[in-house]
Amino acid sequence: MPPTASPLRPDLLRIAELIEPGTRVLDLGCGSGELLRYLEDTRGVTARGIEIEPTRVMDCVAKGLSVCQGDIDEGVLDYSDNHFDYVVLSQTLHLVSRPRLVVREMLRVGRHGIVSIPNFGYWPIRLALLLRGRLPRLGCFKRPWYDTPTGHVMTLNDFRHFCRNNGIAIESQRRVASPGFLAEHRARLFPNLFAQLGIYLVTRAAPAPTP
Repeated sequence: MPPTASPLRPDLLRIAELIEPGTRVLDLGCGSGELLRYLEDTRGVTARGIEIEPTRVMDCVAKGLSVCQGDIDEGVLDYSDNHFDYVVLSQTLHLVSRPRLVVREMLRVGRHGIVSIPNFGYWPIRLALLLRGRLPRLGCFKRPWYDTPTGHVMTLNDFRHFCRNNGIAIESQRRVASPGFLAEHRARLFPNLFAQLGIYLVTRAAPAPTP
């Protein structure tokens, strides 16, 4: 009997839907390996992970996952160009010290990158700042500011602008909104205002043709 896949957060499920079965996947900042375990069990991928926290690395190894300890801010030097089909960066980009280097490296070692980011342009955040002058604690942002390792505050529009300025092509995008049809519909129409998270499938942009 095949192993039963563990339930995943909604954003990780949507990331998994973007990954073709039987491919090679690297998860940067893989935590305790929930996504890697799910991908191995349900998509038949060859999965690898990098995690900086030793206890989480040990959790992954105990699950039989191939995960090594490393700091992705230093790059992914152990892997050659296009070694993977997909490189995943899930809710981690805003925590790293050098986002440009990390994204450049993930698109060097992978044919595709999948990046998910929390949206600090989400409307309750805007409203709380306007009315109370304080960041709210709701949805994806439940932890108080002093207990959150956030380094870079960005919106979905900021990430799209980052991609345009750094030669990155967005192939497809998905959003995570509050539960309910209306919330999902509004997030599709106005993602920078109504989506809690953005998920982007990215590649290196094709070079401009020579005149």
